[in-house]
Amino acid sequence: MTVFGVNQTVRSEARTWPAPSAVLELLKPITWFPPMWAFTCGAIASGVALRERLPLLALGLLITGPLVCATSQAANDWYDRYVDAINEPKRPIPSGRIPGTWGFRIAVLWTALSLLAAIPLGTVGMLAVAVALAFAWAYSAPPLRFKQNGWIGNLAVGVTYEGLAWITGTIIMLGGRLPSAGILLIATLYSLGAHGILTLNDFKSVEGDRQMGIRSLPASLGVTRAAWVLCGVMILPQLIVIGLLIAWGTPMHAGAIGVLVAVQLGLMARFLAAPSARALFLSAVGVPFYVWGMMVAAFALKGISA
Repeated sequence: MTVFGVNQTVRSEARTWPAPSAVLELLKPITWFPPMWAFTCGAIASGVALRERLPLLALGLLITGPLVCATSQAANDWYDRYVDAINEPKRPIPSGRIPGTWGFRIAVLWTALSLLAAIPLGTVGMLAVAVALAFAWAYSAPPLRFKQNGWIGNLAVGVTYEGLAWITGTIIMLGGRLPSAGILLIATLYSLGAHGILTLNDFKSVEGDRQMGIRSLPASLGVTRAAWVLCGVMILPQLIVIGLLIAWGTPMHAGAIGVLVAVQLGLMARFLAAPSARALFLSAVGVPFYVWGMMVAAFALKGISA
């Protein structure tokens, strides 16, 4: 069968088992960083000395990145295999390097491994992992397939990759106790801002998204309007964080985040002049200033919690 120029049958028959390198590419290690970073921010914000809970910290990082996030990547590639045949035909599944139904099998296997690994985290930790996995599948798989709508899909990913990972890190460090209202609020704000970061990834697939009816923001709003929206969505939550930190008596941390926001604004001005051509530039150069701000906020909260 040929789908969008990809002969799935011939390529699937060429190899029965996927090569380890193809599996690793399917699991996309580069995407593991955001939830692992957010989990670490949550752990720091708890105010608990990390050395007191190093095994749980290490396990949490393993689960958030190489297990849960990798599961979401495998599931996404499986359900996006026809879109990828247009946008990224060299991806492991449309290229045939992950043959047959192996993409789906790997996603299921990693789901099971994630749940098993979460057992030492206790009831709250296992619940958080289960929720994250549910969102991972709902994002890509029908009938929900959140990614069909750029507003809903990117919000779901932001909430799980950033907010849920952050809050889980705090809860685990606190021995199962709920975080303070301040920690919950800051984690929520950075989750909302991550919506804009995720929209950056959609600029590379506008053509395929439109053909397949995926309403990403660049595909539905147009490239220019989507670029302005994502910049606003990224910056506004950070401005609120700055205001909150000033109100909570941590002006030095607020000032540091203010500097990071100013740098982002300068980079965004360059991005807005040519969004399609410079989306990768803003993602690679601008987003790090956003995530550094998360860590600064975490240390501010640590001081408040101590």
